[in-house]
This record gives sequence, C-alpha cells and structure tokens, in this order.
Amino acid sequence: MVLEKLGESLKETLRKIARSSFVDKRLIEELVKDIQKALLRADVNVKLVLELTNNIKKRAVDEITKQINPREFLIKVVYEELVKFLGEEKEEIVIENKKPFKIMMVGLFGSGKTTTIGKLAKYYSKRGKKVAAIGLDVHRPAAPEQLKQICDSINVKCFIDKKEKNALKIYKEFEKEYKDYDLLIVDTAGRDALSKDLIEEIEELNHYIKADERLLVLSADIGQAAQAQAEQFHKSVNVTGVIITKLDGTAKGGGALVACSTTGAKIKFIGVGEKVDALESFNPKGFVSRLLGMGDLEALLEKVNVELDEEKTKDLGKKFLKGDFNFLDLYEQLESMKKLGPLNKVMEMIPGFSNANIPKDMLEVQEEKLKKWKFIMQSMTKEELEDPETLTSERIDRIAKGSGLKVSDVRELLKQYRQSKKMVKMLKGGDPEKLMKKFKGKVKF
Repeated sequence: MVLEKLGESLKETLRKIARSSFVDKRLIEELVKDIQKALLRADVNVKLVLELTNNIKKRAVDEITKQINPREFLIKVVYEELVKFLGEEKEEIVIENKKPFKIMMVGLFGSGKTTTIGKLAKYYSKRGKKVAAIGLDVHRPAAPEQLKQICDSINVKCFIDKKEKNALKIYKEFEKEYKDYDLLIVDTAGRDALSKDLIEEIEELNHYIKADERLLVLSADIGQAAQAQAEQFHKSVNVTGVIITKLDGTAKGGGALVACSTTGAKIKFIGVGEKVDALESFNPKGFVSRLLGMGDLEALLEKVNVELDEEKTKDLGKKFLKGDFNFLDLYEQLESMKKLGPLNKVMEMIPGFSNANIPKDMLEVQEEKLKKWKFIMQSMTKEELEDPETLTSERIDRIAKGSGLKVSDVRELLKQYRQSKKMVKMLKGGDPEKLMKKFKGKVKF
C-alpha cells in the first residue's frame, strides 16, 4: 500500500476516537500529537504539520460541544483538514479536441521520467486516445532506446533519432507526423534543476513546442526537497502539474506529496508500482479516504470501467445471480480480477474491507490460490469446464497431474464452486444477516 506506515498510524488515531467513551479537550490534544508524530515520520515539513494540526485542534475545540455525535464530527474534521492539506480538489488533465494535445515531461536525473512516460501513454491509450511519444533526451546515450522499448511493449508509436544531438532539431524532424495522433508525450533530458545549460535547452524547447501541459516528474524519495525542485522547474517552464513516482515503499512520500501541493503546481498523477499500469490519477479526497481505511470507490469504479468489458461483466453478473454459472464463467471472473491488479490493492479501495485488518500474508495466500485455480481450469476439457459435476475421481487425478498440483487443490476448487452456487440459491429471498452468520467461516475464498 502507498504510505502504508502513515496510513496505519492514522487509522489507529481514528480507532482511538471510536473507542473513546466521550470526546473532550484532553482526547483532542492526544489525537493532535498522534497525527503530528505520524506526519513527521512520513517526512512532512514541521511547519506544515503544525499548521495542519492547529487547524484540526481549533475546529474540534470550537465546534465539538455543538455536535450531536462528537466522535463522527472529530473524524470528519481530521478527514477534511487532511484533504485540504493535500490540495483539496482533484485536478485532471482534459485532452482537448486538437491534434495533437502535447504533454512535455521534465524532471531530475533518476526520477523515473522515461518509465512514467510509458505509464502515461498506457493510461491514455486505455481511454481511447491515439498516443505517440518523442525522445528528446540527447544527453543520456541509452535514453532514446529505453523510451522506444517501453513504447513498443505497449504498442505506442515512438519517434527517436539516435544520431542527432540537438533536441529541437529532432522535434522538428517528425513534426508533420504529429497531427495523426490525439496525444504527443515529449520526453526531455533529466537534469539538475539548477544546471544552467540544460535549463536553457528546456526553455528553448518549451518556447517552440508550446505544450498544453508541462508535467514535472518527482521521485517520492527526495522528500521535502520536492518543493524547491518544483519551484525551480516552475520558473523555467511554468509547470502545470506534478507526477510523483515511487510512492509505494518509501517513508518520505508524505514530504513529496505535501511539498508539491503547497506550490502552484498540483499533483496530477501518482506512481504506485513498477508495472506499466501502476499509475493513478491523484484525487486528494480518495487518497485520504484510503489512508484512513475508508476505501476509495471512485478509483475502484474507474478501474473497473477501464479494465473490464461492460457487456461481458453484465452477462456474468446475471449468471452468478441466477446461480447458473460454470467453471468457464468462474475462469472469466478470475481473469477480470487479475486485470484490476493485486488483491491487496483492490481491497484497500473497498470501504470496510480496507479497514478490516486482513493480514498481508492472508491476502498473499488468496493470490496464490487464485493462480492455482487458474492452472487447474486450464487443465480441464471443455466438457468439464461447462459442467463441473462431471468431475469423477479419475478426472480429478488427471487434472491434478496436468496442472502440476495436488488432488486436494482440485477438490478445494470444486468445493468452492458448489458452496458458491449453494449460497446464491439461498440468497434468493433470504435474510442477508442470517445467511452471513450461517456461512461465516465456511466459504474460504
């Protein structure tokens, strides 16, 4: 999870509110200290931490006595102030109907800019845009080839010229072809924001290209230094937005997030993993909601809409509701889940589940189980997939050998299938609470 330690600390703060007999000034002081500690551990600037917690304290103390439910109000105050802290409103890039819409990428050496171009290209390709990229990093020898390899892997056109050492000449060389694309992503050389010659080069490119968006790519591990870098790049090219990479697995991510939100350039995207589809549009409300264990339905629904075939999902849904599904349908469901990403990342977007304290190792076991089931189903005949009840002991033995797994694994899948069908039949007209109690502990997904 992104900023896992910060999220756990903040969730514990909310649990403390929920467990309290009553809300008083002493509890508010205690919670403010907990939030301060959590944010400072995430490398957030001390001055900004004090500003945030003073706002929480003032609102809570001034208004708590007027509230019918003080606990809910206190949680609401923490949520709203954290959202404000991270930029408040979501700021999306709207690709206008002009060909091409241009996004110029700038950033420091080693910030993950080239990889992020691949992620951004994939993001917009999935949303129906015809995307191309151009490599103008003439200072790092391997940069053009690296960009081309990334673009080839996602079927995106990439313009490069390995021999030319003038970035502006490379851009002009392919200029007639850009109009065939909805979006052109421009890669520039990684640089130190204070390097004069490279700053002159990027200013020249910026003046000629006239990009619609100029995105600064910053690595989360630079922490609070992000603010100074953002301000310097903003002076040079008038940065319109920021993408923060490597946000998963770093304690300093909080510093980078907050530092950027205090400048004029808002965060547009965050990188949440190494894979090419591990890029999310940054929404402060959803991000804070996920940190606090409240889920992020908006992000989950967007993922479902982009990744899954709507008609196929509707048909599958009807089949499952009727209890009229077989292994082929189950297989398609598993494939759909795989497209949504790792199980733990999907779980943290679902309200309730994200705060359920499900151990990491348990989720990893479920991931492994889904993989096993897929191998088992790949070893079945069409007849067996369409009618799981035809599975005799002999057939189960054959499937186990064919999949390289145990007979018990095949029987577990069959058991899960039968229990799922049984549950769906009982759900028709049943009392949900009684059914949940009856099936608690029986169905092990």
